[in-house]
Amino acid sequence: MHKIAIPECVTQSVIQRRGTAHPFADLDPSKTALIVIDLQNGFMMDDVAHALCTMAREIVPNVNRLASAVRETGGHVFWIQNTHDESCLESWSNMHAMTLPEKTAKRIESMSEGTLGHQLWDALDVHDGDSKVLKYRYSAFLPGYSKLPEILKEGGYDTVLITGTVTNVCCESSARDAMMMNFKTIMITDGNAATTDEEHNSSLVNFYLTFGDIMSTDELIDCLHKNAGGARSAAE
Repeated sequence: MHKIAIPECVTQSVIQRRGTAHPFADLDPSKTALIVIDLQNGFMMDDVAHALCTMAREIVPNVNRLASAVRETGGHVFWIQNTHDESCLESWSNMHAMTLPEKTAKRIESMSEGTLGHQLWDALDVHDGDSKVLKYRYSAFLPGYSKLPEILKEGGYDTVLITGTVTNVCCESSARDAMMMNFKTIMITDGNAATTDEEHNSSLVNFYLTFGDIMSTDELIDCLHKNAGGARSAAE
C-alpha cells in the first residue's frame, strides 16, 4: 500500500481557503457515487497489462469496502473501463504519436472490448445492481468520450468518490473534470494506486489544494454511515 504523505502546510492551506480540512464531509450518501477507474486486467495482470501497476492490486480490498458502504447507505457504484476503439487512432492521434508503435499495439490488444485486458480484475466485488461505463480518454468525465457525467446528473448524484488507477493520470484527470462539471469530488487516499509513492502523493496534493477533498477509506466510510444515520433520524 502507498505511504500517504500530505504535508501539514498543505492541509493548513486548505483550511485557510475553505474553513475546514474536509469541505465535503457533510455529503449526502443517497446522492453519492463511487467511481472506480480502470481496475482492469490491462493494468493489473502480469503478461496481459499494457501499463502494469502492481499497487492497483493492493487497493482492491479498500475499493470493495467502499463499494459495500456506498450500496448500504443508498449510493451507487460505477465501474469504469478504459476502452480503445479504432476511432481513437485518429481522434486521439497526438497521444499515439507520443507512444512507441509496439506500446500502442499492446495498448490496443489489452484495452479493446472483448479482450482479457479489458475485463475488470476478478477480485473486485461487482454486483448485478452496479453500473459499468466505458471511457475513451483518460478522464471519465470528459464530455463526448464517456457517458458518465450525464448518467450521474440524470440519477441525481452530486458527490463522486474517485478510486482506481493510476492516481496521477486517469484518476486525477477524472477528479479534476468531475469538479469542473460541478460534482463534489473526493479522491480516496488509500483507494487510488500509482507507480510510486511520490507520483501518488503529488497527485493527491495537487488535487486537494484546489479541486476537491481527499479522505482515507476509513474516513469516508465513517462519513457515509454517520450521515446516513443522521438522515434516518431526521426522517423519523
